[in-house]
Amino acid sequence: MSTVDSATLLVEGPWRHRFVAANGARFHVAVSGPDDRDTPLVVLLHGIPQFWWAWRHQVPALADAGYRVAAMDVRGTGASDKPPQGYDVPTLAADVAGVVRSLGASQAVVVGNGTGGEIAWAMAALHPDVVMAVAALAAPHPLDLHGHPRAALRPAAVRRLAFAQLPSFPERAMQRGDLVRTLLTEWGGAPGWLDADAERRYREAARVPFAAHSQMEQLRWLVRSMPRPDGRRYHAALGRTRPLPVLQVHGGQDGLRPSSHAALSASTAQLVGHRYRYELVPTAGHFLPDEVPGVVTDVLLDWLAETVPVAVSP
Repeated sequence: MSTVDSATLLVEGPWRHRFVAANGARFHVAVSGPDDRDTPLVVLLHGIPQFWWAWRHQVPALADAGYRVAAMDVRGTGASDKPPQGYDVPTLAADVAGVVRSLGASQAVVVGNGTGGEIAWAMAALHPDVVMAVAALAAPHPLDLHGHPRAALRPAAVRRLAFAQLPSFPERAMQRGDLVRTLLTEWGGAPGWLDADAERRYREAARVPFAAHSQMEQLRWLVRSMPRPDGRRYHAALGRTRPLPVLQVHGGQDGLRPSSHAALSASTAQLVGHRYRYELVPTAGHFLPDEVPGVVTDVLLDWLAETVPVAVSP
């Protein structure tokens, strides 16, 4: 097996590749739209096993609508730094807050898919001064998952997450085996959504040195932290979430999280507040920006126009 240079993941397109320092590390972002600090900034966070390229359809569309857009490689993935630690959600949220400031913005709309959605939820509680609004795709609220962990996962997903807890084996399966494809197809929606180009790029992303280990460490923390003090502190902090505009989108065919447990519970809805919008996409799976790019783009643009409209010059 040959490794992949992270530079190969800097795919050319209607965006600019930048590297910014934040929270003691260096992060890659693909940026587009007006380079104006007064323009609303939208930060896009991918999930596992993907990288910034998962938002390739939405970046130019949001920029064309007048937003400043930054699709970020989260810690340990793509062309961002891959330190040996820091894959807990509080640290990942601090990374995003630092990137927002490094891009010259005081606040941003944070949009995340999958594990990126968990980070987006955390931003509202841990860094409320940095976020204007949050959109979580394929990511039920962590407090709802914490209350019903097994019911909020499909049986096959429980087995996958259990496998991820093993040392070394999941990393080898991502780098040398078919685990990347397996996750994309099992958690995704209707068969056939994953084309050859997308599969190749996500396989390459897993073969960047230390990337597979970093992504597994994210999954390990989500499971192992539940009974530990750090996990209890995290969930206590989520209980202090500041109400702000929230969009939640979920796929009816999500192979990881069933839609029956996706929408906010009554207690969590009280924390989030009344500016909450839920959209169910019946035919989509877990990787919404990839699977139904047009639907995701339209929903985001409609929600952003209501929540953080772009000022129109006379």
